[in-house]
Amino acid sequence: MRLIPVFAWLLLAAIAFVTLAPIGFRPNTGYSPSIERFLAFGAVGLCFALAYPRRLWLVLALVLGAAIGLEALQLVSASRHGRLFDLAVKLAGGGLGVAAGVLAQRVWQRVVAKRAA
Repeated sequence: MRLIPVFAWLLLAAIAFVTLAPIGFRPNTGYSPSIERFLAFGAVGLCFALAYPRRLWLVLALVLGAAIGLEALQLVSASRHGRLFDLAVKLAGGGLGVAAGVLAQRVWQRVVAKRAA
């Protein structure tokens, strides 16, 4: 479990890089960009929720704030563009990822409690 915070921060850094780098550096998975954005921020939300389960409000602020900040920073990049629809997709993915992390943490705690009983 100690590696989850490191992975969460590295994942956020990677997303920041591909979000702000010239468009040629953006990886192409074959899926639509909206699905990629949703899944990327979902993964970040999940990882941060698992990494910091007692800091839910801070995690939510960080993940959603990162989505807002990165989309805003695209407005000043010559080769990128920030759009409200892209922001909405990132916010939805990040929020759902955090919710999934909270749910996974609660399920895990119940499994551990049942094993201990």
